Amino acid sequence: MAQKQIIGREKEIKLLQKCYESAESQLVVLYGRRRVGKSFLVNQTFEERFVFKLVGDYTLDKEAQLLNFHEELKRKTATDFPIPKDWREAFWQLRDYLDSLSAKEKCVVFFDEMPWMDTHKSGFLQAFEYFWNSFGAAKNNLMFIVCGSATSWLVENIEQNKGGLFNRQNCRIYLEPFTLHETEQFLESRNIQWSRYDICECYMILGGIPFYLDLLNKELTYSANIDNLFFKKHAMLWDEFDHLYNTLFTNSENYIKVIEAIATKQIGLTRKEIVEKSKLSDNSKLTKILKNLSDSGFIRMYSFFGKKKQGTVYQLSDYFTMFYLKFVKGTASKGDDFWSLTLTSPAHRAWAGYMFEQLCKDHIKQIKFKLGIAGVLSAQSAWFTLADDVHDGAQIDLLIDRNDRVISVCEMKFSEKPFVIDKKYDAELRNKIGTFRMVSQTRKAVQLVMVTTYGVAQNKYAGLVQKQVTIDDLFVAL
Repeated sequence: MAQKQIIGREKEIKLLQKCYESAESQLVVLYGRRRVGKSFLVNQTFEERFVFKLVGDYTLDKEAQLLNFHEELKRKTATDFPIPKDWREAFWQLRDYLDSLSAKEKCVVFFDEMPWMDTHKSGFLQAFEYFWNSFGAAKNNLMFIVCGSATSWLVENIEQNKGGLFNRQNCRIYLEPFTLHETEQFLESRNIQWSRYDICECYMILGGIPFYLDLLNKELTYSANIDNLFFKKHAMLWDEFDHLYNTLFTNSENYIKVIEAIATKQIGLTRKEIVEKSKLSDNSKLTKILKNLSDSGFIRMYSFFGKKKQGTVYQLSDYFTMFYLKFVKGTASKGDDFWSLTLTSPAHRAWAGYMFEQLCKDHIKQIKFKLGIAGVLSAQSAWFTLADDVHDGAQIDLLIDRNDRVISVCEMKFSEKPFVIDKKYDAELRNKIGTFRMVSQTRKAVQLVMVTTYGVAQNKYAGLVQKQVTIDDLFVAL
């Protein structure tokens, strides 16, 4: 079978190669959302160069994990090591094995899904700390890669370790989902030829997650693929939501409560609102849940423009989760062709409009590049104000506050043809910009940017738009 091609990941491969070529020992931490392709990246980059590799399993206890360690070590050496009784003994055996290898050759060790090895009262982390500090850090030909989908565990126990691993890692790589450009490349590598409009819709469901994208069937249309993955009997991704959260988080039911609470409001919720909707206590446990969800890429945190006292807003940012909660959960009886039959429905149009806003936020680099401000310091935020006796209420989902004394007000519209600004929407835009100027009292120039699929149709109202970005611009490789 032909080897699968690595799509994108050029920066990450260069970092891994740099660590491999280093004359000093290397502890590399690789993390990112589950299904994003971490294991594939490492396995494809180093192929047969591993001297030892171990994969954790969240379903196994300490004894079973140690047995896996024993079997993998037995495959690599003729030494008759006994089955280790604990992780300290296991790492001593690994140390003896590595010492038996040539000091002139690079030793690449890969612990995949390491967080799952750290079972309750296993002593795994303490044993690894001792192994690295007493041996690994001084073995100049050793490259030790630790990887896992439980990003929160890696951040807390390796990256931000306050004990024996403090400041020990040489390289940290957070593997992001594919961009639109990389997604298009991936689909083309699978002989899937879709329009960029359909690729955008697919992205707004599956995100840039390679595992999900690899499930697509080139013989089916985009909509038929979504039906196939979510709505047909025994669909591949029907139970993915529960599996995803249960394998990543201890007490996953509380994480799901927070996710479901945040999903009730498109713009996101403040911490106070999350407490009210989830019925969870406002304590350190909630702080940890929010941090872990953010570290794992399921939510994003941002502030409202000019309203810092209002605090941080938490918004759902994982496409798969958003799609599941809105359309999949509780839809077992809606039929095998549910998605194909909703393509022209108001519910679909409303969903697509909102998700396009999320897609734009995740491709802010491409938007800035198109605007010619890639090198200008800037910050993104949202803004809203309630109606009062002086002005109407207004909401802006994406503001780019720039250091060149310009604020770009971005309006995002997803449509099947050039977007038409009519009299009603023209009045809405003018009210929005005027209210923003009045309430924020900004002295910067305010620029209206329309981010659309196929541009803005030329009519008597189009002159209000100062800059345009289309989906072709969002597919640019940066």
